[in-house]
Amino acid sequence: MRANVEHNRVLHEHVVIVTIETQPVPRVAMADRLVIDDLGYTDDGITGVSARFGYMDSPNVPAVLRLLETAGIECPIEVDTASYFLSTIELRRGDAPTMARWRKHLFLATSGISADAAEYFGLPRNRTVIMGSHVEV
Repeated sequence: MRANVEHNRVLHEHVVIVTIETQPVPRVAMADRLVIDDLGYTDDGITGVSARFGYMDSPNVPAVLRLLETAGIECPIEVDTASYFLSTIELRRGDAPTMARWRKHLFLATSGISADAAEYFGLPRNRTVIMGSHVEV
């Protein structure tokens, strides 16, 4: 959110910050799926939501947000028109002697085979913005 505000110089009227938590159980019951937090302010248009999933659940974020439509949070949720913002980190090989050269090479090679976050979380491609940064290892 910080990067979006800095780059676009805009803070959206309604913001839901979603944190995905994978629990050490196969499935999480729908009644236990959401934890809603107003983040200390009840009139700023920003709500924090923790969505809990088991390791066998498919973390579908739009489906979770549909549960919020009737939860009475401070900002209205319109899942069919919502925009989604993801952050990503691209790892690059640096010159610092943080680990053996072969380990860096192996680490960077395996970091590139991770799943696509937008697809994994069930986000619509045409309404998903991915903002990233670079980290040297």
